Amino acid sequence: MNIAVIFAGGTGQRMHTKSRPKQFLELNGKPIIVYTLELFDNHPDIDGIVVACLESWIPFLKKMLRKFEINKVVDIVPGGNSGQESIYNGLCAAEKYAQQKGGDDAIVLIHDGVRPLITEETITDNIVTAREKGNCITCVPATETFVVRQDDGSLEIPDRNNSLIARAPQTFRLRDILDVDRKAMAQGQQNFIDSCTMMSHYGYRMNTIIGPMENIKITTPTDFFIFRAMIQVHENQQIFGF
Repeated sequence: MNIAVIFAGGTGQRMHTKSRPKQFLELNGKPIIVYTLELFDNHPDIDGIVVACLESWIPFLKKMLRKFEINKVVDIVPGGNSGQESIYNGLCAAEKYAQQKGGDDAIVLIHDGVRPLITEETITDNIVTAREKGNCITCVPATETFVVRQDDGSLEIPDRNNSLIARAPQTFRLRDILDVDRKAMAQGQQNFIDSCTMMSHYGYRMNTIIGPMENIKITTPTDFFIFRAMIQVHENQQIFGF
């Protein structure tokens, strides 16, 4: 069993939106999160989708699911006070669904609601790698030089040829990520920047695949303009074959 947990709990402060969170901004009459959900809904190996959403926007999301015929969403849960807490709420709902369906070996793909430019191939590669190795982090090659400040004030510059940028989906055995999440919460560790950072902190070795460069997270107006341009490119490819 493969379950997608989509995180849509952010408020979009960096997007400077006034009337709605960034995940509900529309392009061609369709909210960003619907573009994202469609990718998982249409994938033949995804059995169910859980969305962790801003509580006040859950009724609107349900309306959008009906309008755009998103059929695999099995639960929508309120987000938490942090990204980690929101994802945990989604993971608990995924656990409940897996137990109902007898999916003891469930794989969970954790993805941002505002990353609508992944591909079917990326989702497939995540599932295959996680089945074989226990987890999978979608990455892209670093295209600029990283500078890491050390505790003593000195700088370390990692070799760019060996550097990757972690994106999403981040995919795990459901039981593994829940065990670690519950351990972190019991220890008061509730501000990990993402799931792979938390898993690595607790001793798990992460496995990677290379995903598409356009797999950006839409957090600023510039990101939205790039998203709009990429959608236009995809539409032109379908219509004109280039």
